[in-house]
Amino acid sequence: MASPVEQFALKPLVPLHVGGVDLSFTNSSMWMAITVIGVTAFLTLSMRSGRLVPGRWQSMAEVSYEFIANMLRENVGSEGRGYFPFIFTLFLFILFGNLFGMIPYAYTFTSQIIVTFAMAITVFVGVTVIGLVRHGLHFFTLFVPSGTPLVMAPLLVPIEIISYFVRPVSLSVRLFANMMAGHTMMKVFGGFAVLMGVLGVAPVALLVALTGFEILVAFLQAYVFTVLTCLYLHDAIHLH
Repeated sequence: MASPVEQFALKPLVPLHVGGVDLSFTNSSMWMAITVIGVTAFLTLSMRSGRLVPGRWQSMAEVSYEFIANMLRENVGSEGRGYFPFIFTLFLFILFGNLFGMIPYAYTFTSQIIVTFAMAITVFVGVTVIGLVRHGLHFFTLFVPSGTPLVMAPLLVPIEIISYFVRPVSLSVRLFANMMAGHTMMKVFGGFAVLMGVLGVAPVALLVALTGFEILVAFLQAYVFTVLTCLYLHDAIHLH
């Protein structure tokens, strides 16, 4: 039986090396491209008719739009409206990537730490730049909690700085770890069901329940990543 972690192996589909750098088009790259196509098709086709009374697919697109718009409004305020396209794209990209990973023999690219870290570091650099552009040097007051006694500043400021720079690590590890752990468990239970044959009813039942749970986790992790991005954006715009 194949190892449960074999499903996370990167496999080059179109080998490409430039100047000693591996730029191969891998299974991860392919499923990221499929995700982009899937999101584009979902939004384009569902909103093509633009009916006053929305159908099933149009309702799903409108609910997704309203969900992210409300999240951004509640966590960032009216000043966050300009960042809606990025937040909306980020949410749907992660969500569709997680859900496509549930398809048998598909590849879950959100289970790769380099992918989740790339998204997290993009968010981190982006909100930092926004904060510096909007507030200049005053942005660094973010590391001094409001009302902090001067005598406590030497202790609290390093803690605030460390917690700030840990953000991309925690943001990326949370998504990567949840997706990898879930798919690993599904592989283990699936292997038990195959090995036990007709006696594998219990593993199959657990696998079905775990599949439903993983679909919930797919939505939840997309939500958590996006809402934390909104909170970081709030800090960059409003400081304390």
